[in-house]
Amino acid sequence: MDNLSDTLKKLKITAADRTEDCLEGCLDCLLQALAQNNMETSEKIQGNGILQLFANLLTPQSSCTAKVANIIAEVAKNEFMRVPCVDAGLISPLVQLLNSKDQEVLLQTGRALGNICYDSHSLQAQLINMGVIPTLVKLLGIHCHNAALTEMCLVAFGNLAELESSKEQFASTNIAEELVKLFKKQIEHDKREMIFEVLAPLAENDAIKLQLVEAGLVECLLEIVQQKVDSDKEDDIAELKTASDLMVLLLLGDESMQKLFEGGKGSVFQRVLSWIPSNNHQLQLAGALAIANFARNDGNCIHMVDNGIVEKLMDLLDRHVEDGNVTVQHAALSALRNLAIPVVNKAKMLSAGVTETVLKFLKSEMPPVQFKLLGTLRMLIDAQAEAAEQLGKNAKLVERLVEWCEAKDHAGVMGESNRLLSALIRHSKSKDVIKTIVQSGGIKHLVTMATSEHVIMQNEALVALALIAALELGSAEKDLESAKLVQTLHRLLADERSAPEIKYNSMVLICALMGSESLYKEVQDLAFLDVVSKLRSHENKSVAQQASLTEQRLTVES
Repeated sequence: MDNLSDTLKKLKITAADRTEDCLEGCLDCLLQALAQNNMETSEKIQGNGILQLFANLLTPQSSCTAKVANIIAEVAKNEFMRVPCVDAGLISPLVQLLNSKDQEVLLQTGRALGNICYDSHSLQAQLINMGVIPTLVKLLGIHCHNAALTEMCLVAFGNLAELESSKEQFASTNIAEELVKLFKKQIEHDKREMIFEVLAPLAENDAIKLQLVEAGLVECLLEIVQQKVDSDKEDDIAELKTASDLMVLLLLGDESMQKLFEGGKGSVFQRVLSWIPSNNHQLQLAGALAIANFARNDGNCIHMVDNGIVEKLMDLLDRHVEDGNVTVQHAALSALRNLAIPVVNKAKMLSAGVTETVLKFLKSEMPPVQFKLLGTLRMLIDAQAEAAEQLGKNAKLVERLVEWCEAKDHAGVMGESNRLLSALIRHSKSKDVIKTIVQSGGIKHLVTMATSEHVIMQNEALVALALIAALELGSAEKDLESAKLVQTLHRLLADERSAPEIKYNSMVLICALMGSESLYKEVQDLAFLDVVSKLRSHENKSVAQQASLTEQRLTVES
C-alpha cells in the first residue's frame, strides 16, 4: 500500500502536467490496487483528493479517458464512495462522454454512471433530465453487435424505466423497435430475460404498449409460448410465464388492445382463444385475463359472446371447480363479468347457463373469487326479472350473501354482497324473493347499506327497502324495526350532506312504511314533520315536491 501512496502523489503531479504516458502508468497501478483491495484503495483515493482530478481527465480527446472511467466505475461499487463522486462533479463530464465514438470509453462510462447512481432515484432522475435516455437508445441501435455495450444499455434501461418520469422520454424514442429487433436475435435464455426486465416496466405506459405492438413484440411472445408450452424445464416454464404475462399487460392499453382484436378476426386474438382449452394452467390464466381485457368495450363483448367465448370460459371453470386453481377461477369470472355488461349479452349468457356454472363457486373461501362471482351475477340479472327471481328464491345463495355481508375483513366482498341482495329485489320485484331474504336475515344489511359512504349503494338500498315496504311489509316489519330503519331515515333526511336522490328516496320509503302500525308509530315519535317541511324549499324540484307530498301524508295520518 506504500506503493499506492506514491502512485497517488505521482498522479497529482502528472494530472496537472497532462503527461499521458506517466498518467497511464499511474492509472494502471490504481486499477491493479483496486482489483486487490477495492475498499481500502477507494478510501485512499478519496482521502487524497484524487476524485476532483478525475473530472478534468474525463475528456473525449485523452487516450486515458476509458481507464479513468473504469476507475470511477470500480470506486463507485462502494456505497460510501457514491456521494463523493457526485460532489467531485463527475456526473456531467461522464454524461458528455456518452457521445463518444470509442466503444471502450462508452462501456466504462456507462458502468461508472450506473454504479454512481445505483439505487438512487434522485440521481437517476438527474440523469433523465440531462437527456441520457435518447442517447442510450441511439447507442443501442449503433452498437447492437457489441454484447458488453448492449448489456450496459439494458441494465441502464432497466434501472431508469422504474422511474415514472422516464416513460415519456422513452416513448419519444424508438426504444420499442430497438428492443424488439434485439429480442428477435437472442437465442440465450439469460439475454432474453434481461430484455424482458426492461420491457415489463416500459409496457406499463400506454404509448409504449402501442409502439411495442406495432414493432412486432406480440409475434415474438406468441412464438415463445408455442416453443415452451410443452417443456418441463424450469427456465422454459419461467419464460412461458413472463411472455404470457407481458402479452396480457400489452392488452391493458385501449389502443394496443383494439389493434390486436382486429374486429375479432385478428390472428393474435385467435391464438389467445386457443390458450383457454389448453392443459397448461399458466396459459389458461393468461387466456382468461386476455379475454377479460378484450372485453373492455361493448362491441368486442358482443362479438365474443356471439362467437362462443362463453362456452369456452364455462368449460374452463368446470375444470377448476374441485381443488381448482384460484387465479384461473378469478380470471375466468372476471372475463364473464365484463362480457355480461352489454344489455344484449345478458339473456344470451343466461340461456347458455352461466349462472349455474358461476354458482358452483359459492362454496369458495377465496375473497377474490367471491368478489368476481358476486359481480358476475349482479351484471347478469340487471333488468332481467326472471333471472333475478330465480336467483332470489335460491335460499343457498341468499344465505351465503347474508354471510358475506358480514365479511368485515373484505370490504369488496361485503359491498358486492349487499349490492346483489338489493339487485335481486329491485330487478325481480318479487314477493317470494323478499320472503327468502327476510327468512335468511338479510333485511338488516339493506338498512346498513342505506348509510354507505357511496351514494349509489345508498340509493340501491333505499329502492330495495321501498319495494319491501310496498310488497311484503308484514313479513319484514319486525326486522325493519330491529334494524332501526326509521331512525336511519331520520338521520339521512336531517343530514345536509345527503344527496338529493337519497332525500327523495328516504321520503318515498317513509310514505311506504305508513302501512305498518308499529313503524308508523316510530315515525310519529321522531317528529319527521319538522325535517320534511324544511325540505319543501329544497333547491331540487323532485325533493321539494316529494317533501310536500310526504308532509301531506304525515299530516293526514296524524
